[in-house]
Amino acid sequence: MLEQPPILEISDVQKFYQASNGPVEALRGVNLTIRKGEFICLLGASGCGKSTLLRILAGFEKATKGTVAMYGFPVDRPGPDRGMVFQDYALFPWLTVRENIGFGPKHRGIASKMVAELTEKFMKMVGLSAFADRYPHQLSGGMKQRVAIARVLTNDTDMLLMDEPFGALDALTRGKLQEELVDIWRSTGLTVIFVTHSVEEAVMLADRVIVMTAGPGRIDCAIDIDLARPRDVASPEFNILRRDVTRRLTSHLASSRTDG
Repeated sequence: MLEQPPILEISDVQKFYQASNGPVEALRGVNLTIRKGEFICLLGASGCGKSTLLRILAGFEKATKGTVAMYGFPVDRPGPDRGMVFQDYALFPWLTVRENIGFGPKHRGIASKMVAELTEKFMKMVGLSAFADRYPHQLSGGMKQRVAIARVLTNDTDMLLMDEPFGALDALTRGKLQEELVDIWRSTGLTVIFVTHSVEEAVMLADRVIVMTAGPGRIDCAIDIDLARPRDVASPEFNILRRDVTRRLTSHLASSRTDG
């Protein structure tokens, strides 16, 4: 199989925030190439800059130094080619499931018939057709996250950016949504960048796990996850990789405590 071309190039990205006691360095010298159709997990402890990097990729924030380019064009603002899914769902509470999912194409001026077709297609893909006329407060956490994912998909996005989207869900719902997300990724050909602090979740989902160091965030290593899907968390192969990723993650945490 031919190797896919790069979709995203992250070059020497550095990010400072201004705090009351002076500048705080959140990211330092981040370099990463992501290929079209990859499922990437950014893995690291809280405060390592994972979400900051994701927000820069989304165009919500700008790097202090360095560049991000998608298909060779600079990323300097949000765009429909990059869809963001948050842990807190970020749904419009006054809109139904159908209206939330169709919001993007409707406000881009797409014909009503096409909006309805897109909405039905992706509502069916995430298994919510029977809940089309419910409001967010009438949905479970898992259902809300399905709406958030479908809303991004209707925008014909190329890249799905996910900031610990399943972190607030119970274990059973989380496992089900992980399976559904992999199915969606495989059927759409999307590129996915998924932020998590769970080693098991990263090994379950990713083609490549990008391990980030404690702040200032840097890329420690990239680990290929060469396991067939669906993946079995109880298999010896899965647990060998989980131990390897855990070792890489905890080694620099121990180092940072010693240095401190």
